Amino acid sequence: MTTTLAEPLISLEPAAIHVWAEGRMVYIELHDGRIVGFPADRFSRLANATDEQLKQVTVEVNGFALRWEELDEDITVPGILAGRFELPQK
Repeated sequence: MTTTLAEPLISLEPAAIHVWAEGRMVYIELHDGRIVGFPADRFSRLANATDEQLKQVTVEVNGFALRWEELDEDITVPGILAGRFELPQK
């Protein structure tokens, strides 16, 4: 028996629609309405960044990555949500 889906599958992977930094925290608004935050100091390049540099974050790759151009840093949204950080919690 063959089954055909009339509608395309919807991705269950969380994707960001908005990102911003306040102080040393980075916040992500996800497509499902959740807002999550993480301390920037959990990533080595972000830990050494100024507050102004942290604010220069953009959403890339259809919502699956965060990008800091000046810092040459990319972090995946699924990785953040899975708790995959570079540095231990302070």
